[in-house]
Amino acid sequence: MKILAFAGSTSSTSINKQLVEFTCSLLPVGEVEVIDLNDYAVPTFSVDEEKREFPEGAIRFLEKIKGADAIICSMSEHNRNWTAAFKSLFDWSSRKELKVFQDKPMFVMSTSPGGYGGQNSLNIAKTVFPSFGGDIRETFALPKFYENFDVVNGVINAELKTELIDKVTKFTSEL
Repeated sequence: MKILAFAGSTSSTSINKQLVEFTCSLLPVGEVEVIDLNDYAVPTFSVDEEKREFPEGAIRFLEKIKGADAIICSMSEHNRNWTAAFKSLFDWSSRKELKVFQDKPMFVMSTSPGGYGGQNSLNIAKTVFPSFGGDIRETFALPKFYENFDVVNGVINAELKTELIDKVTKFTSEL
């Protein structure tokens, strides 16, 4: 079982990447690859740009998805939406392969410093991803990241940690 994991962020201090890495540490088995979206950088999508050259980053991103059996991602949020970096990568990828996520089982998460836990971007993903080949099996939002997470122990709120572990267990048992 090969699991591809990423955060929808290019920040070097991404809290969503920290959540993804912690979640991957809970996986019982399988090969896990956590990728950094900085390695798949693309320009802002435009049809004019598409006529000139298709970005290699989107092609490599689609290849990573193709090689995976499942996907875990945490959707970062900027102004109640996806980050510009993820949105551009998603847009470019969908021009090459409409089913960006290639019918792979997905565990989609989000977190933010606020009490809503980045759920605006998570809700967009829950609405949009299935139309682009995303088979969302589980979702999780971690509110108040800095109160509920630390770099040594991961999720420190007992109730939220139990919820995450239960969802990871259910997700992996169905793969």
